[in-house]
Amino acid sequence: MPGPYVVPVHGDAELPKDVDVVVIGGGIVGCSTALELSERGLRVALCEKGGIGHEQSSRNWGWVRISRRDPREVPLMAEALRIWSGLDQRIGRDTGYRRAGIIFTCANDEEYANHERWNRNLDGYQFESRILSASEFAGMFPGSQMKLKGALYTAADGRAEPQKAAPAIAEAAREKGAAILTECAVRGIETSGGGVSGVITERGPIACTAVVLAGGAWSSLFSGMLGLRLPQLKVKNSVIRTKPFEGGPEQAIWSNGFAVRKRQDGGYTIASGHENVVDIVPTSFRYALDFLPALRKEWRSLNFRVGGRFVDEIRIPDRWAMDEASPFEYCRVLDPKPAKKLADKALANLAKAFPAFAGAEVAQRWAGYIDVTPDAVPVISAIDAIPGFHIATGFSGHGFGIGPAAGRLMADIVTGRPPLVDPHAFRFSRFSDGSKIELISGF
Repeated sequence: MPGPYVVPVHGDAELPKDVDVVVIGGGIVGCSTALELSERGLRVALCEKGGIGHEQSSRNWGWVRISRRDPREVPLMAEALRIWSGLDQRIGRDTGYRRAGIIFTCANDEEYANHERWNRNLDGYQFESRILSASEFAGMFPGSQMKLKGALYTAADGRAEPQKAAPAIAEAAREKGAAILTECAVRGIETSGGGVSGVITERGPIACTAVVLAGGAWSSLFSGMLGLRLPQLKVKNSVIRTKPFEGGPEQAIWSNGFAVRKRQDGGYTIASGHENVVDIVPTSFRYALDFLPALRKEWRSLNFRVGGRFVDEIRIPDRWAMDEASPFEYCRVLDPKPAKKLADKALANLAKAFPAFAGAEVAQRWAGYIDVTPDAVPVISAIDAIPGFHIATGFSGHGFGIGPAAGRLMADIVTGRPPLVDPHAFRFSRFSDGSKIELISGF
């Protein structure tokens, strides 16, 4: 079954000869970066090897949340919530954004205490977020059969439509002057005097003085060509989309057994609340030590598998010439086969919790690869070893909601403006400067 339908963005026919900044990757982070830079008057080319938003940016749950984030991401996500609230008006397009609230359930005293403790991270932010008692939860959802200790309810959280958002932002960037180049893979960068001087695409060269790599799951491979070690692995998450029906919750809800979000069309996006598939591939061994702390903490939620993906990736070269096709041209879109059993289990758990879902009809299934770092915190950083080169990747399943603010922070770094938030936690050098790499949150 093909991936989700994404609002089409037709790429520009003409390749610009020179720009100020080339952004590599047409997901929500790359598109947001391109928009921010274009609004500041810079000449921008956004290069996407496939279609805009065709990988994880259109395959995620569509949650726009500050709740249960890693505390290091909270300041940036606070800015993202502010950006989302005015984004549709700013770009003149519909992203499906709605401030509808998100709930994380607490099955026992330990989870209740953890959620209470986490909620202190929002002190001073003036976002509505509180702990619900079991009776308050039951009052909000009278049809629910869940037996809970309570729940964390963040009314300030919301949702948007992944199949609309990145394309809408890309079109807005084009209106501001950006070149939007689809099916235009960047094979590598050129340097002069040690710094960035241009890129080589499959359609020819583009001169520039700055590059932003926002390549999602492909970023580690691209970085390796430049002699950069970016520890990053892929985790597969599988999703069900239902047909529209009445009686489901308006708020998005996470529990151990399911995660559910109402869609703009009246259907629902459903996935496992904590189980994902991890394919064992060659890079699994390369970065094994980097990910060992995360593995020790999260192993119960990961389903490891050895299969065809190992063979697929062992065939991918880690070096190629600029005048020959790159791996990015041989795989335009990562479209993994969904894990039907995990998604069906999530739907069954949801139907037990909310009987209205017992009659829900499955309209579509898909899966996507989440680009994960060892500490589940993104890289949003200039790269000191290559002046003019920047990376914005590794959003670890949290990228859709934070994407517009990540783009603004990346634009600040590229242009030398005072940063939107302190970018220290997102620096690339943390993987090589002796810093302790710590996975703080399992969400």
